[in-house]
Formats: sequence, structure tokens, C-alpha cells
Amino acid sequence: MTKRNGYALLAALAAVVVLISGAIFAGATLGGHGPDDDTQARPRTPLRSAAPATSASWIGTWSTAPAFAEPGTEQGFPRHSIRNVVHTSIGGTSARVTLSNLFGVQPLHVTHASIAVAATPGAPTAAHGTMRRLLFGGSPSVVIPPGRQVVSDPAPLKVPYDADLLVTTYSPTPSGPVTHHPRARQTSYVARGDRTEDPLGDAYTGQTPYWRYVTGVDVLSGKAEGAVVVIGDSITDGVTSTAGANRRWTDVLADRLDGRYGVLNAGISGNRLLSDGTGPSGLARFDRDVLSRSGVKAVVVVLGINDILRPPHELDAARITAGLEQLARRARTHGLRVVGSTVMPFEGTRAHTPQLEAVRDSVNEAIRTRGIFDAVVDFDEALRDPYAPDRLLPAYDSGDHLHPSDEGYRHMGTAFDLASLNRSADAAGV
Repeated sequence: MTKRNGYALLAALAAVVVLISGAIFAGATLGGHGPDDDTQARPRTPLRSAAPATSASWIGTWSTAPAFAEPGTEQGFPRHSIRNVVHTSIGGTSARVTLSNLFGVQPLHVTHASIAVAATPGAPTAAHGTMRRLLFGGSPSVVIPPGRQVVSDPAPLKVPYDADLLVTTYSPTPSGPVTHHPRARQTSYVARGDRTEDPLGDAYTGQTPYWRYVTGVDVLSGKAEGAVVVIGDSITDGVTSTAGANRRWTDVLADRLDGRYGVLNAGISGNRLLSDGTGPSGLARFDRDVLSRSGVKAVVVVLGINDILRPPHELDAARITAGLEQLARRARTHGLRVVGSTVMPFEGTRAHTPQLEAVRDSVNEAIRTRGIFDAVVDFDEALRDPYAPDRLLPAYDSGDHLHPSDEGYRHMGTAFDLASLNRSADAAGV
């Protein structure tokens, strides 16, 4: 072989190597499962990691806590479409939906379900090109036994952050009573017949202040770090906030987190920590409403006021703090960071007495000083009147001396120290 032929052969070999390398690179770029790929979920980062996600995983963008069976719905809603409006806290490239028949007494037959992005906030019309049919194990229909829930297959959909989604179900047969969340502070819609994939909202002439059947929406996200679940009562539920405006304190928190964490609201109005009443107690529902959610990294506990305020009044502060300690232990066992809130003022309500006030003070002292939680958000201090510390500041009072106004909820959301969600934060509090 001549020297010239040898050089030519080497050049040819080099060109082949370049072509192969380019093909490999192109395959990795165009055909691989990158952070925004919606064909499959990548492995999750470890529960204890607070580092930003480096691959896509399923994380909750919205949830609600099912409270009890909706009165007067023994037959359910046969031959009606129910279009729930829910609000996202993080975005993603695919979505999956949880439907619940927790309080049903007969199988719930869902023969058709869909998800879409709302064209405008709070409206039943879908944005152009966003309507997606939901499947369950590859089938458009599913039967949910009493006391159970199902999660849909992933639906490829670009889910925006801080936007409304439309989750619609259709059941052709009686299947009540309906599992629902009664204090949605959001209008949802009902239409006669199967209008599940109807992108227009004209047929949805019925309106409801409830969320029915749907209890969670997860997204496939390569950007969010995880989800924060807030378990609480009516103050977390946001019962006195402006309906349809997403002004609960958890909405303010989600806005501040700016897509970094999903914020999942597990508030039930009237809920207590220790005993069942309006919905199962916080202790009883912790696994269902907190630990079962997708991508959870932290939990915020805002419970205790109804144990003191509602009959039978809990007069032993030690029992309430023991319940809070139990929730904190259960959260840590599952690798979650846990933030606890002090109990807010309620003087001015008809139920308030000096004896109940003493219980609240004792519980708050324990929360602040005993290290029950990894961090403390002091909503009592943030919202109380400095000249009458057993009362809400008038500007933060909705008027019932118990629940905050929109401004009060806004102040709660801004008083929450975002650093308390990090494992490097000072465990002594915020």
C-alpha cells in the first residue's frame, strides 16, 4: 500500500466514525426520553433529595380531599356529564387523573372521561386542540368499586402552570351517592347526556360549587422538585376566600413557589385532628390524603382549631400535641419534611371561652418550643391583632372572627418561609 492510499484509507475511516457518532447523538436527542418527553415516566429522585429533578417524574399539580357522600345523590348523576374545574400549581407534558368512589355504596360506572385545558379561567369551554380522552388500562370505561379509587392512564397534554383544567366524567347508570368535596370555592358544571369530549361549554348549563369524583391530577414534570401537601381544615380549604379567584393561602404559596413545587390542598372544612366529624380525622386520613400523593417531599399540618372550638371541646392540650407529634413521626418515616402551624386566634366567635383560649395557648407553646416539627409557620403571630392578640387583626378577618379575609389568606401565603421546605433549613423554626 502506498503512503497516499494509506492516508486515503485513514480519512475514509475517520469519516465513518463521524457519521456513526452523529447518528448516535441524533438518536439520543430526537428519540430518547429527555425531561420533556411524554411517553414514559423516568425514575423519581429519592424521597429525601431536595435537589432539582433531573428527569421527568409524576408529581401532583392539584388535589382535593374527599369529605363525605353528597346529600341527595343516592342515584348519582346518571346520563349526565360532570365537568370539574381544577387549578394547576405546576406544569408538565402529560397528565393522569384520580377518580374516587370512596363514599359510594355501589359500583361507579364511568364510560367516558376526558381532560382539557380551559379556554378561559373558570369557564367550561376547552382551549383549542387540548381535549384528550382518558383511558383506564387502555379502555375508555372503568368500574370503580365502593370505597375505591382509580388512576387513569397518562394522557399526552401540555399542562400549563397556574391554569385551569377541565376534568369531565360521564356515567350512564345510577351510581350514587357521589363522593365529593363540598367547599371547592370554584364553580364546576353539569350537562345532560354524554358531552365528555365536547370542547364547547354551551351544553354545561348546570353549575355546582362542588368537586365530584375527581380527587387528584398528576403531571409528568422534569422541572418541579416535588409536591407539598397541606393537610388542614376550613382555613386551608379557604372557605371565605373569593370563589373562583384562587385566593386560598395555598394558592398564594403556589404562586410564590413559581412551579418549583406542586401545592396540594388537603383541607376539609370542619375537620379535626383527633376525631372524625366533617370527614375522617386528620390522623385517620393522613395516609390517604398525604402519603398517597405523587411526588410528595413535604407536608404542612394546619390542624387543631376545630378540636378546641367544636363540641365536644378537647380541653387537654397534651392530647392535641400528641396527635401532632404522631403526624410528624409518620411523615418522617416516609422521608418527608414536616412543617407545622400554630393555631390561629378565634376570640369573637360565639364558642370562644377563656378555658378554650388557654388550651390554644398551651398547644401553640408546645408547637413553638418542643421541636414537634422540622419547621414552624406561626400563623397565630402573623394574623393576630397586636393590641388584642386573641383576635384576628380586623384587616385579616373575614368578619366571622375565625376565617381570614382574602387579605388574610394572602398574608398567610406570604408569611410562609419557603426555606422551611428545604432540608437544610433551621429545624428550630422560621
